[in-house]
Amino acid sequence: MTHLPIQGLFAAVATPVRDDGRFDEAAFDRLVDMLVGGGVDGICIGGATGEYPHFESAARVTVIERAAERLPADKILLVGIGAASLRKTIELGKAALAAGSRALLLPMPMFYRYQQDDLHAYAAKVSQDLAAPCLLYDLPDFTNGIAPETALALMRDEEFIIGIKDSSGRETNLARFAAAREGLDWTLLVGDDRLLALGLQARWDGGISGLACCCPELLVAIIRSARAGDTAETSRLLLLLDELIAQIGGLPTPWGIRVALEGRGLATGPLPLPLSQSRRDQIDRVRTWFRTWHREQFGVTSSAGN
Repeated sequence: MTHLPIQGLFAAVATPVRDDGRFDEAAFDRLVDMLVGGGVDGICIGGATGEYPHFESAARVTVIERAAERLPADKILLVGIGAASLRKTIELGKAALAAGSRALLLPMPMFYRYQQDDLHAYAAKVSQDLAAPCLLYDLPDFTNGIAPETALALMRDEEFIIGIKDSSGRETNLARFAAAREGLDWTLLVGDDRLLALGLQARWDGGISGLACCCPELLVAIIRSARAGDTAETSRLLLLLDELIAQIGGLPTPWGIRVALEGRGLATGPLPLPLSQSRRDQIDRVRTWFRTWHREQFGVTSSAGN
């Protein structure tokens, strides 16, 4: 199967919820509209930023269908299909394809530990059953990690595995995967925001960014300046990225992103765990910092009430 690589910057989207934990369609619509207005090339739902383990399959299908309806036709929809079982993963994949997802992000199984041969067999089975473009989603902080050798073998040998979103943070993967792709039509997307500029220098196709969910202006600017070869501007923007990561990185993933969204007037609902007083204080500090920082850097007013 041949295909054109999927290129650009894709915002990994948080999943807004109401007070009862159900999906908040109106808040999701406002979030998608903000991201499109911020210049992203598309969105990715159902990944770590979307907190996919928290939602039942039916709720996730609702999010998929809502995203497909809201996203303009000239933007790309990518859908993560990680789940607690093989059956649920394939069901989600079919729903995503029916909704028009350009490709499916396939993370490895979570919770239990498996060998690389197990992961190879799993990814091969899912992609063969779905018979549709699948991107490996290497997310070792939360799932079984894919060794580079396993990922490369799957991309070489499996017809429907068309590339990878690499959230491992391994800088050595950038050159290695780019070299292995020579002459092939794999899609290579950076999943660790700190490596986005380096990935572009290594001729990767773009990135799927969690931080783009709360600050698309910054990540879009980084990818544009890096592609233009403007090293001075890219360096300046990367310092802002480091500042943002330092401020929100002390919160659990993806709480910092959701708190930052509150800072720009886009509330995503209650966080999934009860909050200690120290955590509440930390969240208040981060929210206040982001509101001021974002206004000073980008001059963007609050989205509240939109």
